[in-house]
Amino acid sequence: MAAKINSAYPSVDDLRTKAKKRVPKFAFEYLDGGCNEDVSISRNTSDIRKVQLQPRYLRNYGTSSTKTKVLGMEFDAPFGIAPVGLQGLMWPNSPEILAKAAYAHNIPFILSTVTTMSIERASEITEGKAWFQLYNPVEDTLRDDIIKRAEAAQCPVLVLLCDVPTFGYRPRDIRNGLALPPKMSLTNILQILGKPTWAMNTLKYGQPTFETLKPYTPEGLNLRQLGQFMDKTFSGRLNEEKIKPIRDKWKGKLVLKGVASEQDTQDAIRMGFDGIILSNHGGRQLDAAESTIHSLHDIAPKYGDQIEIMMDSGMRSGPDIARTMASGAKFTFMGRSFMYGVGALGNAGGDHTITMLKTQFKQVMDQLCCERVEDLPQHIIKKL
Repeated sequence: MAAKINSAYPSVDDLRTKAKKRVPKFAFEYLDGGCNEDVSISRNTSDIRKVQLQPRYLRNYGTSSTKTKVLGMEFDAPFGIAPVGLQGLMWPNSPEILAKAAYAHNIPFILSTVTTMSIERASEITEGKAWFQLYNPVEDTLRDDIIKRAEAAQCPVLVLLCDVPTFGYRPRDIRNGLALPPKMSLTNILQILGKPTWAMNTLKYGQPTFETLKPYTPEGLNLRQLGQFMDKTFSGRLNEEKIKPIRDKWKGKLVLKGVASEQDTQDAIRMGFDGIILSNHGGRQLDAAESTIHSLHDIAPKYGDQIEIMMDSGMRSGPDIARTMASGAKFTFMGRSFMYGVGALGNAGGDHTITMLKTQFKQVMDQLCCERVEDLPQHIIKKL
């Protein structure tokens, strides 16, 4: 594994620094920023790093395995690639790069409804192993058609997004013209001209569009009209009335993403979800939100035996993944880290980032003398 790591970029911070130099400012800030004053985005990571783990050096220790089971599936590591909207804007063809890398490394890749690759293409790349995140449509007929397509594409898991009842207030995106409806300013055009590799790749792969939604989008819309169409067509609000017909139709595993409270956890169990992803949308929706690791510490001990509990938001390293798994998560997901990887290294970015995180995580397990991922909670000595 170590041989595949580009030695110039041995950490996510290194990848972020390089990506910032290669991606136009408006696109990088869309990826990198949180909301309001960015309190939540920084607290997510800082709280994870308050967790401390204790090694057991003198025990009879064999070798560690990073293999992990979740939702009845086995993966080679306890982390996957979280859904990210508009991936092709941040780096051209990035969802394909990441889906291919995830498949090669046997970790899950979650496709967002509003990213720049279709359900069908994701299925083709991953041989039907890609998970799909549904951004709930207003119209039931549109919802049902998207679900049918996900089923036909053999997606094993449908992820329902519940934490976007409104669009987060993101000052950077407003300044850069990336709020809905979006616009392309002269400043943004000049930024593109200053990033020739990004620009040439965009010419090669074409202007990013919402590929999964193409069959439902009227032709000939300009950027403003497209923004208005998206705002009208999709609603981030979920309730039991909207969830029930989805649960009835979907025969695969069903996961609720964006859970942050015990009450929503209880409701998810009652409604028949197979799993939840504790998340505050990477700090992009509510700047006053509790950190995800704090939510995990409250929820996992009480409900971990009733529903499979996963987590995203805030992890940037193998030790962060280990801290989160030790805190009671069954699995973890990251979004920004992988996007920094492709922004920094292009086609090699997915493989590099996964290999790097696997290597970091394996080193932590070996250092703790922990043979199995599920034994990590035995090594926790300080939660927050």
